[in-house]
Amino acid sequence: MSACVLYHFAFDPGSRAVRLALGEARMGFCETPVRPWEDGCPVATLNPSGMPPVLQMADVGGRPLTLCEPAAILGWLEERTTEPFLLPADTAERAEVRRLLTWFERRFTDEVNAVLLHERMEKPLLRLGPPEARALRAGRDALKSHLAMMDGLLAQRDALAGRRISQADIVAAAHLSVLDYFGEISWASYPGLKTWYMKLKSRPCFRPLLADRFPGVHASAWYADLDF
Repeated sequence: MSACVLYHFAFDPGSRAVRLALGEARMGFCETPVRPWEDGCPVATLNPSGMPPVLQMADVGGRPLTLCEPAAILGWLEERTTEPFLLPADTAERAEVRRLLTWFERRFTDEVNAVLLHERMEKPLLRLGPPEARALRAGRDALKSHLAMMDGLLAQRDALAGRRISQADIVAAAHLSVLDYFGEISWASYPGLKTWYMKLKSRPCFRPLLADRFPGVHASAWYADLDF
C-alpha cells in the first residue's frame, strides 16, 4: 500500500485519536498539519465538513481512498484486520465502547471542550480576546464530573470499557491529552485515572503527541513526563 497522508490539527482531539490509532496499528503515514479556520485549507476540498482529520491513501488496486472524520478512520482500521484491533471481541464490551465514544462525542465535547478549549485555544488562534473567568469555571466544573466518572470506571476495570485497551481509551486519551497540555487536569484527585493515563502515555503511539507544542503557550510541567 502506498504511503498514507493524514491531514490533521495537532490539538484537535479527533485528530489526536486517529494519530494514536494509526500508531497502535503500526501503520506508517505522512503528516500534513492544517489550520482549518484559514482560507485555502486543503481539508476544505477533501471533507464536506471542512474539518480534520482526513486520511488519504491508495486502496487495494491503487484506487484513491479518502477517509473523513475519526469514526470512519477508526472503523476502517478495525475492518482491515481479521482479528479484533481496538474493538473487543466480547459483544457487551463492544457496546460499552460505543457508549463511551458517544459520551465523548456529545457530552464531553459539549460540556468541556466547547468551553475550555474554546477559551484556552480557539480564542488565541482566532484573536477573540482573553478567556472569560465565568466560562473557565463552568468548563472546569464540568471537567471534574467527567474525570470522576472515568476514575470510577477504572476502579472496576483494567481499561475504560473492560479488560483491554479499546477505541474508548484511545479517544479518551486524545481528549485528555489536549487538556493536560494546558494544565487543566489535577491528576492527584483521580489516582485510578492517572495510573491509566500513565500507561497509555508510555505506549510508543503517544510519543509524537508529547512533542506537540501550541504557539505562545508552554505545555504543563508534566505534559511530556511518562512518570509524573
